[in-house]
Amino acid sequence: MYNNITILGAGSWGMAIAKVLQSNSAKVSMWEYNKEDCEIIRSQRCHPKKLSMIRLDTSIEITHDLFNSLENAELVVLAVPSQFLRKVLEQLQGIDFSKTSFVNLAKGIEIGSLKRMSEVIHDVLQVPLGQIATLSGPSHAEEVALDMPTAVVAASESDTLTQNIQQSFSTQTLRVYQSDDLVGVELGGSLKNIIAIGAGISAGLKMGDNTMGALLTRGLAEVTRLGIAMGAKTDTFAGLSGVGDLITTCMSRHSRNRYVGEHIGLGEKLNDIISSMSMVAEGVQTTRSGYELAKKYKVEMPITFEVYEVLFNNKPPDAALSDLMRRGLKAEIW
Repeated sequence: MYNNITILGAGSWGMAIAKVLQSNSAKVSMWEYNKEDCEIIRSQRCHPKKLSMIRLDTSIEITHDLFNSLENAELVVLAVPSQFLRKVLEQLQGIDFSKTSFVNLAKGIEIGSLKRMSEVIHDVLQVPLGQIATLSGPSHAEEVALDMPTAVVAASESDTLTQNIQQSFSTQTLRVYQSDDLVGVELGGSLKNIIAIGAGISAGLKMGDNTMGALLTRGLAEVTRLGIAMGAKTDTFAGLSGVGDLITTCMSRHSRNRYVGEHIGLGEKLNDIISSMSMVAEGVQTTRSGYELAKKYKVEMPITFEVYEVLFNNKPPDAALSDLMRRGLKAEIW
């Protein structure tokens, strides 16, 4: 188990994981980039707009100093939204991380480069992929923080790293599985957010359970198709980071991505929805990346394409749903 752990990012997931790691007797330091938010968390041991239902133990150090937060860190937990991860990591270039492991919590694909988060970490810090893992699965921070039973999966090219993460993160209410399919786990966790926006749109349009069941099933099919084209294992998408995370994110009241979609379905504008949120809905920008990946790998992803059209080309949600239903008839294939 890791004794000294640094968490970069003090959003709801960062704080929930800090609570988990501290409960396993690790010395935890957490960095918050916003100085005002840092002071709020440090003084109140929570943040009323991010995760108000818990109080962080006083042993958890909360700091605005990025470099001090990393002192003696054996494991760095990256709880930074995917589109900001590169910018944070670039500040750390030149530091010797030869004996440091990294675990990514973000669920997204970088715009432009179309890189997964492990690839971004490797690209910026030049650490071997064997020192990088991703933790993913159906795991809303609000429920993890309240010790509701949760299962997730740690994926890496290194079995030793996933075993160490498994030992450090597992508690009586958080169960961690291992996977060697880093590509599949990262893609499943990221791309399901696109489908969750579609699920929210369906809910906003007052569609029923039949519609939702079809959307989740066919959404999983297109996520799996892209994953296989990119080198992932088929079975991964039937696991926690695939169908498990998909169902949870599409159905939950905690889901930021479903929230965005639902309000779009109700007729609100994307910019207005995003500006009203205190936390990031990763699926909005991942829709751009997923759309580009589908074109790059020549994979049919009709739900992703329609969500893209609604978000970025102002296509009416009901027209997008109609176009999905009027596509050419075919056999059910994955």
